[in-house]
Amino acid sequence: MSAEGAQIVVCPQGPLILRGDFEILDAEGEAVPTSRETVALCRCGSSAIKPFCDGTHKLKKFEMPRD
Repeated sequence: MSAEGAQIVVCPQGPLILRGDFEILDAEGEAVPTSRETVALCRCGSSAIKPFCDGTHKLKKFEMPRD
């Protein structure tokens, strides 16, 4: 799958939103199955369905890292 046309949106205090034509690979380089053209990726580290977001960041009061 080509990454051409993919878009990443950073949600403040929330996940990364991926839209378009993308491929997600695990640490071994294997494709992570996705059935949607838009997915939310966890940034807080607490999601039960990693790498995808399940909304736990709201309960954990996740704050975006600052420079």
